[in-house]
Amino acid sequence: MSVTNNYNEQSTTTDQYGHDRMDVTDFLGRVNLNSAQIREIAGLGAVDYIKLDEQGITPGALPSRGVMDDLCYGTGTTYLAGLTFGGIWGLTEGLRGQTPNFKLRLNTILNSVTRRGPFIGNSCGILAMGYNGINGIIGSMRGKHDSINNVMSGALIGAIFKSTAGIRAATTASAICAATAGTWTLAKQYFFRHK
Repeated sequence: MSVTNNYNEQSTTTDQYGHDRMDVTDFLGRVNLNSAQIREIAGLGAVDYIKLDEQGITPGALPSRGVMDDLCYGTGTTYLAGLTFGGIWGLTEGLRGQTPNFKLRLNTILNSVTRRGPFIGNSCGILAMGYNGINGIIGSMRGKHDSINNVMSGALIGAIFKSTAGIRAATTASAICAATAGTWTLAKQYFFRHK
């Protein structure tokens, strides 16, 4: 590997001991590396570029590059939506409180927001994480990703989420989550078709 150095005649100063002093700009001005030499120094070799056409992007209103993309995007957006909804719910609860003092009223509002917001956000985030994980597993087992996977994933995560509350609560949660997943799937298909 050869590094091309351009030694320009630059004025250097000497210190009290007679040594040449050089600043960083003098040193960097003398080194001339092209992109191939930088890749060789870093041990990268030839750089391969990702071709998105070969990745199998799922078409739709919200294009997806795979299970991990759905897991991260779905969990994050659902958590934030739940946190926002819970925060608004807590805010309205706190504003309804009948406290005469401003500080007590502010404290009541903050307590309500911090009680409802994180609870709803965490619950929604757990449901979304489980839903997307189960959806990916079912999709890889069946070999295709369709609306059946979505409804089955919703039903399973609803049953798992409320499984400790009894069979009636687990069945109700399963039905609600399956209906929500089916509605979400139909809404995505409708939006993509009429886009």
